[in-house]
Amino acid sequence: MSLYGGSKAALRHFVRSWISEVKERAVRINVLSSGAIDTPSLRNALARASGEENVEREVKRMGQGNPLGRLGAPREIGKAVVFLSSDASSFVTGIELSSTVAWPKPASPVRT
Repeated sequence: MSLYGGSKAALRHFVRSWISEVKERAVRINVLSSGAIDTPSLRNALARASGEENVEREVKRMGQGNPLGRLGAPREIGKAVVFLSSDASSFVTGIELSSTVAWPKPASPVRT
């Protein structure tokens, strides 16, 4: 996970640098960071990893790790892309739009 997290941090930094470099061209650059999305690719990977019979259980388990208690749908991410591509976001640049990112679970109390 450290490489994944580091890569995402690097991408955010690149975006912030790039917007300064392209400002004269009226180009907007943003980052869309989604949580897990319920796609055929995800379900195929889960089937290979844990067996076809366990896919629904794994999808549900993964969804419990984010604030909405479910995985996202491709259409929901598409709507975010449409927003960032539209005139409605004409003054939005250099942001990271996060959707249903998993939050860390609170630590269990230490018993002595």
